[in-house]
Amino acid sequence: MQFPVQKGIAALAVLTISSIIAGCASTGGIAPQTHAVDPSSLDAGAAIRAANADAKWSAADWWSAYNDPQLNAWVTSAEAGNPTLAAAQARVREARSMAGVAASALSPQINGNLSIERQHWPDNVYYGPGPLSNANTWDNTGTIGLSYHLDLWGKDHNSAEQALDLAHMRAADARAAQLEIETNVVRAYIDMSMNYALLDIAKATRDQQQQILSLAQRRLKGGLGTQLEVSQAETPLPDYERQIDVLEEAIALNRNQLAALAGKGPGSGDAITRPQLALDAPAGLPSALPAELIGHRPDIVAARWSVAAQARGIDVAKAGFYPDVNLLGSLGGFAAAGPLFQFLRSANGGWTAGPALSLPIFDGGRLRGELGAASAGYDEAVSAYDQTIVSALKQIADQVVRMRSLATQQNDAQRSVDAARRNYTLAREGYRRGLTDYLNVLVAQNQLLRAQEGIARIEAARLTAHATLVAALGGGLADPVDAPPAADALPAHGRGHASVAAAASSAAAATEPTVSAAVHPGQ
Repeated sequence: MQFPVQKGIAALAVLTISSIIAGCASTGGIAPQTHAVDPSSLDAGAAIRAANADAKWSAADWWSAYNDPQLNAWVTSAEAGNPTLAAAQARVREARSMAGVAASALSPQINGNLSIERQHWPDNVYYGPGPLSNANTWDNTGTIGLSYHLDLWGKDHNSAEQALDLAHMRAADARAAQLEIETNVVRAYIDMSMNYALLDIAKATRDQQQQILSLAQRRLKGGLGTQLEVSQAETPLPDYERQIDVLEEAIALNRNQLAALAGKGPGSGDAITRPQLALDAPAGLPSALPAELIGHRPDIVAARWSVAAQARGIDVAKAGFYPDVNLLGSLGGFAAAGPLFQFLRSANGGWTAGPALSLPIFDGGRLRGELGAASAGYDEAVSAYDQTIVSALKQIADQVVRMRSLATQQNDAQRSVDAARRNYTLAREGYRRGLTDYLNVLVAQNQLLRAQEGIARIEAARLTAHATLVAALGGGLADPVDAPPAADALPAHGRGHASVAAAASSAAAATEPTVSAAVHPGQ
């Protein structure tokens, strides 16, 4: 009697193995088509190569290089109260929680169920007379179920890794948002400083014009001037007053902007006093550009984590081509038409235990579609990463070129101010002595005004360019160890259970992907 049983077991084993091999759907050669660029292979350009390469990577409090305690306080306030940054941090917590949800699939799952029902049996023509006629009984059930996914092909593991990579990406996104907030505060503060400088120039120009008007009136009384000269001297004054009003409005708007960046009401900005910026930081670059840029810029770190997550997505999609095996078990008690706790008696209990196998047979191309979408998503993430690298190098090179140009412009602008001031002094003195007419004074005054405004704007542009360069270098927010290893940015291919999967795939190369079937033996 043993021989037929053993033959039956062997036949079942052969059938099971054949079903597993036949059930492994073919991937059809679907794979990613894009490769991430190596930053060291990109030409950094003459501007970056010519820059000072002795500087260190930016410190986390890079704005302190402007030596303005009020600026330091407002950046700190913005980091603590900005709603956009708070939302980014909330997304980080959400992603970490979802990573925990994905990781839970790697552990055994135990679930309990309890149902207690009180039932009244009718006494009517449908039921008729019987022992339960017009009776009240308990119909109770209590079960505990156990399930454990063996994860032979690494689907759950890669899903958990993918969720964790996305959490890392969200954290890098939050750091990028923090850097953007800091940079916006610094830029708004520099803009306010420039507006104060322009306001000083506008007020000084108005005062000069009032002095010229007084001089023209004295000349008219002395018989040396004309009413036309007095009228010409009076004409610019309203426009100078308008310029002062415009600049005072701009300063008030700067205060509102800083208050909003800090997540506060406009009234908080009223306490901001005139900026006292003094930049003494060297405009240099770290010597490891561009190779180490990938570890310092938060947006590049986020892009690398996105690539890593998409790579795990490909591994998850590939695992769908192979059979799933779950270990299942249950223990419970069942009772109907008895006392309240009768379902707890051993005589009313039951149990099940055994593996459950599910495998794809015909799915109409669903699995290939999912793998194709995952591969395309990986290519998209790689392209976005490549573009982020290219854009980062462009931003750095742009700011190096701009800072070098602004240094030259500042010297030229200062010479222009000195020359314009001499011309204005000579024209005014000549007009006072009656040696020249008012037109020369007006021309010289306009030249001086434009030259002074130019040097104020160039100084503000130099401070802003420094802030933009620091942001382009990562702002000191990201630690290089925060970026994923290079191997994690590639699909698994030959890792983990891939060797077993490759064997099954080669044995089923001619099999089409189709609808899944499930087998639950051993109950």
